[in-house]
Amino acid sequence: MKNKKVLVLLGGTSDERAVSLDSGRACVKALKKKGYKVSTFDPKKKSLNLIDKNNTDIIFNALHGKNGEDGVAQSYFEYLGIPYTHSGIISSYNAMNKIISKEIFKKNKIRSPLYFVLKKETYNTITLNKILRKRKMNFPIVIKPVNEGSSIGVRICKNILELKKASKFLFKKYIELILETYIGGQEIQVAVLNNAPLGAIELEPKRKFYDYKAKYLKSAKTKHIMPANLKKSKYKEVLKIAKKAHNILGCKGVTRSDFKFFKNQFYLLEINTQPGMTSLSLVPEIASYRRISFENLVEKILLNASINR
Repeated sequence: MKNKKVLVLLGGTSDERAVSLDSGRACVKALKKKGYKVSTFDPKKKSLNLIDKNNTDIIFNALHGKNGEDGVAQSYFEYLGIPYTHSGIISSYNAMNKIISKEIFKKNKIRSPLYFVLKKETYNTITLNKILRKRKMNFPIVIKPVNEGSSIGVRICKNILELKKASKFLFKKYIELILETYIGGQEIQVAVLNNAPLGAIELEPKRKFYDYKAKYLKSAKTKHIMPANLKKSKYKEVLKIAKKAHNILGCKGVTRSDFKFFKNQFYLLEINTQPGMTSLSLVPEIASYRRISFENLVEKILLNASINR
């Protein structure tokens, strides 16, 4: 395996480009330490159909966000017939699309916040007020894009004026938005690797919520508690739910599921099929607690690579 040529995809064109570059560079360093022949490919600089399949044995996908973790890049990998890491086309698309994933969670009895969808073409403030009354949704309300990661575009609105302002702003860029009931309580994130839950970490952001800055800036000073401060039975329960979500979506390799724990119940917010691999990322931190080094974690993800995912 060590003589295999590994191509690490990083960067890309999404709003998460900077994080992807950090993740990719860290994975390149780890794979080189493990003795692999490693090269890189940035889809912002060259089209994915220009990947040299004759000089690539395995693709390590370190892309984040649109065109990287939504099934688009994965469709190229499948077309080229090159084994790749992380989830496949359908599972990536379904996990990235918050409407589809929430419906799958609901169908499989996984608790998730109450939600509804706003479409730009039919949106008006009168309709919004009617929907809120009909659904009996109380403030605060979370509004966010349907298919972004890293909390990009997420707003927590305390009243109708804030919600109208946020929706107007977000509709400049997106055609569909998802609104959901804000759930308080503990912020819990669970890593699953190759169908086995690794562990659960708790986050205490100093900011309003665990947003982009809280995730990626040391200056945000988000407190990480590993393992999460839960009763033993509840800790096991959240690992079980994360594994179930991983499996029902057909995910492969590594995922990170984001939960809120409120009034003794877990609410699954979303599942990430391309979790970050930076110095502040949670999956490496959870793995480290389990005495899995960063290099070994990256290699475990690599060894799971295949096609027809």
